Amino acid sequence: MKRAPIFHWLIGIAIAAMAIAASFYFDDSVRHFIMQHQNRAMRNFMHYVSLFGDWPSHILVGLFLLGFAWRRGNKQWTRIFLAMVLAMSLAGGTGTVIKRTVPRARPSVHTEIRWGGPHFSTKYHSFPSGHVGASTAFFGVLIIARRRIGLALLPIPILIGFSRMYVGAHYLSDVVCAAVLGILCAAVVSRVLLQERHRTSMWRRE
Repeated sequence: MKRAPIFHWLIGIAIAAMAIAASFYFDDSVRHFIMQHQNRAMRNFMHYVSLFGDWPSHILVGLFLLGFAWRRGNKQWTRIFLAMVLAMSLAGGTGTVIKRTVPRARPSVHTEIRWGGPHFSTKYHSFPSGHVGASTAFFGVLIIARRRIGLALLPIPILIGFSRMYVGAHYLSDVVCAAVLGILCAAVVSRVLLQERHRTSMWRRE
């Protein structure tokens, strides 16, 4: 590995570590702020964002786009959409393991013990956010592969993350850690699948 990629990874790790530390520090402040600014219309809107922002919607869209690109014979976009679905699945599976290994009560659960609890109860599956992890991994691959399109769609996982906090399903740290997990899964899957783009270009030249 060259020095430049190593430097970029170190910078990324440092930024992620600072973001995670800050999110845990501001957990209660953000939670209290959101509770003080609740209204019915916004809560209904965030409920629907949270509902349609879950992994089934992402995987349906991903599989549809994957099938469409494959049908059109576009190998490049077929690989990108496949990477998006796989990254989302990896983030979802990893997040589920973490949830059951490190139970954390959701903000809406009235308990003095924030960490610990039933491993298989969804009320104690706050950390990390499955919605955010899946969505960030899904669109993260798109940002890596097609930056302009990916950045244009970046508000989607951000809105999903905010909706999960607004409806009382997650703390800020749940959302931030899930986003970091999603970015990591997107980077790993993209490196495995999308690095073939250069080889494809060489084949075309030949």
